[in-house]
Parts: sequence; C-alpha cells; structure tokens
Amino acid sequence: MLPDIRCDVAIVGGGLAGGLIAYALATRRPDLDVRIIEPGERLGGNHIWSFFSNDIEPAHRWLIEPFVSASWNGYEVRFPRHRRELGIQYVSIRSERFDQVLRGALRKEAVVQGRSTHVRHDGVAFENGQLVRAGGVIDARGPGQLRYLDGGWQKFLGQELRLAAPHCVTQPIIMDATVAQDDGYRFVYVLPFARDRLFVEDTYYSDTPAIDRDRLARRIGDYAAVNGWRIAEVVREEAGALPVLTGGDFDAYWHSGSYGVGKAGARAALFHPTTGYSLPDAVRTAAFIGEQDDLSGMALHEALFARARRLWDERGFYRLLDRMLFRAAAPDERYKVLERFYRLNPALIGRFYAAQSTGLDKVRILAGRPPVPIAAAIRVLREKH
Repeated sequence: MLPDIRCDVAIVGGGLAGGLIAYALATRRPDLDVRIIEPGERLGGNHIWSFFSNDIEPAHRWLIEPFVSASWNGYEVRFPRHRRELGIQYVSIRSERFDQVLRGALRKEAVVQGRSTHVRHDGVAFENGQLVRAGGVIDARGPGQLRYLDGGWQKFLGQELRLAAPHCVTQPIIMDATVAQDDGYRFVYVLPFARDRLFVEDTYYSDTPAIDRDRLARRIGDYAAVNGWRIAEVVREEAGALPVLTGGDFDAYWHSGSYGVGKAGARAALFHPTTGYSLPDAVRTAAFIGEQDDLSGMALHEALFARARRLWDERGFYRLLDRMLFRAAAPDERYKVLERFYRLNPALIGRFYAAQSTGLDKVRILAGRPPVPIAAAIRVLREKH
C-alpha cells in the first residue's frame, strides 16, 4: 500500500474552482503544502471558460490574468427584432493554458492524480486505499446532488472549427437567437480565435439536460454553411448541461456528498443562477480563501458555508427571473425575455452577469410590460419561495 500523504490543505477537484484556490494559496501562502487531488490527466479538463472583464473586481485580476488565452474589445448579440454591439471586453481561457500556468505555479508534488472515495474535513481516501491527511480540506469536485435544486438547464455542444478560408468574424457573438427556436430558448455562441478558427456552440435553455450530440453537431454544421464557412476540421469538442436555478433547498444541497466539509464551485452552489457560469464566483472564492488565517477543516467549512449561504439568499432575484423564463414563457418564445433584456443599459447588463445587480437595476429589469403572458407573470410573482 502506498504511504499516506500529509499536507496543510487538500483540494479535491482540479477544475476551475479548485485550481484557482490552489493558485491563490501558492501565490499568497507559498509556505503551505497544498495538494490538488484530480482523477484526470489535465487540470481543468476539456473546457473553454469565458467572462466579461467587469465580472472581475480590479483587486482580484491578479488571480485570473495569467490564464487568459484570448480577449476582444466588444461583443454582439442578435435577436429576431434586435441586434446590438456592446463595447465590453470579453475574455476566454482555454483549459490547456489553465493546466500549463497552474502547474507552473505549484510545487512538483502538488498534483495528486487519483479518484477519491471518501472526503472528510481532515482527509481524503482513494480507491487504492491511500490517504491524504490534511489540516483542511476543500471539496471542489463539481455539482453535488442536484435533486435538492429546482430549475432548468443551459445545455450545449461546442466545436472548435478550422475553416478552409478566413471567416471575417471580428468579435464574439454571445447570443445569436435568430436561429430556429427549439427545445426551449436556443441560440448560437461564436468565438473567433484566429482568422480560420471559430468556436461555435449550439445552446439551449431547456427543461431537460438531455443532449442529442449528433443532432446538435449537424446544427453547428448547418449554421456554418448558412454563414458561408466551409469546415476543414473539427479540432475539439465539448458538451455540458449547467443548472439554471428557480429554487431549492440550499442547506440539503450543501451537505450532500461530503458532510461538514468546506466546499467551492458548483459543489457550493457558487454559480450564477441564470447563466450557470461559475468563473466570477470561482475567482472571488479563491481570493477569499487566500485571505483566511485559519485553514483548518472546520474553520474552512464554517467560513465557506456562511459565505455561500449569504450569496444564495442575496441571489433570490435571479431565481425569480428564471421562474419567469421557465414557467411563464412558452418554450419557443423564451427568446423574447432575453431580447428585451438586451435593450437595457450596458452597465446594468454588466452588473447582471456579475451577479451584482443593484436595487434600481432590479426595478428596471421588471418594469414595463413583461415579455411573457401577464397572467403567467403574475402567477409566478405570487408564488412563495
């Protein structure tokens, strides 16, 4: 049997949330022995993460800037009756670069490859019987038991395409909802990585997480053909289903999977309730942990639980909007909610994506005639959650 590993902090899960925590501790607390426990060969897996520059507070940019793979000075949205360009910087991170930069910042022995079977506040057990004994443990393995949460899904298939000729796309298309609506609110997302490289994602705000990979791949091919892009090669592909929250039992969700253990990322329900995106919360959580004096297991649990609980309570407004989207709007007319939203002030839109909407923002978002049937909107507003 392999000998036990002893360390100051063990982070279970080497994805975005766990990796940024490790980077923050390696940068701010180099005296600590920090280990990342990850079953995969690459930290960060197979992902492209993107965010708006104003999602990240200036004081936290040191945490994310080394990982940036590409950035653009603006982006575009397209709807059947509205098209708009916004001059807000948009940024992407590739998992390949995430792995490279993170490994370069950590000690050689910091990454422990293996699959955990049991996680406690003071240690982690592996399938092969080996133990990691730690002063504190953070569980960042991805979503917990989602049966405790209510809502729909943002599901997608994305492909990075090498084209036979330049595509002439100069900035990201965050939402192209001029496509046929199907299986909920559908839009196509486009990132121009090089003159002949595009990342094209077919995305749905759907009632189910089921993904028909072949069907979505054909739709990506059809979208490329309509735009005159001839595909020479599919370089990479990723698919996923992110929860879009309308409600749920936060306490039951938090304690599912590993009771009494500090949690981060999706395991702590730290993602935007409407978009499902977790990068801004991952950055803030990593900065928060890097500032803690007491990194013992129980202290981490208490601090991280209190913080996540507070954010859950503060974000009830976004869950209300999601109930409007999923329960007041007909599936093929959900795009109208986003079409109306994108007519609002750009600063308000930026604060919304950062999950930092002001009271005035919330009034402005709800003001006026709703883009859903009025009776259905009133019914959702009267529900108790």
